[in-house]
Amino acid sequence: MPRAAGMPSLSELGLDTVGLRGVETRVQMRSEVMGYSRHGPALNVDLYQMTMAAAYFESGLDTTPTFELFVRELPERRSYLLVAGLAQAIEFLSGLAFHPAQIDYLRSLPSFKSVRDDFFDYLSSFEFRGEVWAMPEGSVAFQQEPLLRVKAGVIEAQVVETYLLSMVNFQTAIATKASRIAAAAAGRPVADFGTRRAHGPEAGVLAARACYVGGCSATSNVEAGFLFGIRPVGTAAHSYTMAYGSEELAFENYVKAFPEDASLLIDTYDTPNGARRAAKFGQSLGSVRIDSGDLVELSKKVREILDGSGCAETKIVASGDLNEYRIAELLKNGAPIDMFGVGTEMVVSKDAPALGGVYKMVDTGKEGADSYAVKYSAGKETYPGAKQVFRNADGAGNYESDTIGLADEEPGKDRITLLELVMKDGSPVKSAASLDDIRSAAAENLARLPEKYKRLEEPEDYPVRTSEALEELRSKAAEEMEKRGQGPKG
Repeated sequence: MPRAAGMPSLSELGLDTVGLRGVETRVQMRSEVMGYSRHGPALNVDLYQMTMAAAYFESGLDTTPTFELFVRELPERRSYLLVAGLAQAIEFLSGLAFHPAQIDYLRSLPSFKSVRDDFFDYLSSFEFRGEVWAMPEGSVAFQQEPLLRVKAGVIEAQVVETYLLSMVNFQTAIATKASRIAAAAAGRPVADFGTRRAHGPEAGVLAARACYVGGCSATSNVEAGFLFGIRPVGTAAHSYTMAYGSEELAFENYVKAFPEDASLLIDTYDTPNGARRAAKFGQSLGSVRIDSGDLVELSKKVREILDGSGCAETKIVASGDLNEYRIAELLKNGAPIDMFGVGTEMVVSKDAPALGGVYKMVDTGKEGADSYAVKYSAGKETYPGAKQVFRNADGAGNYESDTIGLADEEPGKDRITLLELVMKDGSPVKSAASLDDIRSAAAENLARLPEKYKRLEEPEDYPVRTSEALEELRSKAAEEMEKRGQGPKG
């Protein structure tokens, strides 16, 4: 996909050399910490996943159901989702195991006081051996479409619900927000500055990853750089300037420490004066950052000062409570800003902080009519059967509409199937895509989505339909369940 005018390439940003696969050892070093336990994340579940598991075991239920993860309704002002979090989901499933200390803890809970020892013996050798289909990270998705499908033994499929929802919901929400902000920046680089406002340090690391998928070019989070190969960037804080008692002395020492590409924060006291002091360093000055005030007028004044002092190549970075709407307004008003640092609004997706993804059984794994798994609860209706998403595109490859159908349906001519097999018998079927490749795929997919669906204000709803075969199965399921007194009229 061609780059927007003025947008630096990945190589120009130093981002094309290290991807997720290139930091495999680093990820392994941190995997236990990311699971919030030195024993791994197996207990990072809701209690009812474990009580259901024990009940399934005690009753001898031995089925292989299918679950699907999807979002019922898109958040306000959103007309698409950008899928992220699959790599961590696969890593979790691949290494899922219960440590003896975790099993002892479960055994000590009042809920499990009557559960037989056999269940805890089972947990000691537990592993995920199922099959997973998913939309690749960087895919554009819409309401009701399965982002991920799990088919596994009933206990295996059940206990992974909480972790999968948490990981995919969070990263997808942040990647989607980041894509909107990157689009508003109109080709200018955007850096993630938000870890300090994330909902915990680990959320900040994963948010940085999701922001990169969504189109950001850099992060202030050094850990994200270490783990994922994202370029870390930053200037200095206002406290740095105040520590010297003199802005001029502070700048001199900073440039002395970083003589090749210094970046100075110039709004501690008076922004134009800060720009004048910064401009004295000439070609050593890579960029200046403005973090407060009227960013339109100040950036224009700073640009004038820099250009008049022989610093035409020095970039202006803007930060301070930015979002897609403020960025669009700044550029509309002619602010000569070269790069944006976005924090709180992006890493918590402030206007839509919770993505309502759900994980629902769609097939019980039993025979015949007993395999139907469908809900009729008001506002929480579901469709039975394992599904696939078929995408229609025009002759130029632009996306036109989606159809949610059954997994065994033929896609039809020129339709794209979105869910791919990513795990079989509990093991990944192929190497994970690099983070750079995921980011590039996201950019390409967004480019194929017509502009009317990406507008910041009043975007149109993308057409998502259900296939005839899926509707027929739902009707058949309803009839069978009504006979048993469990359908919508039961």
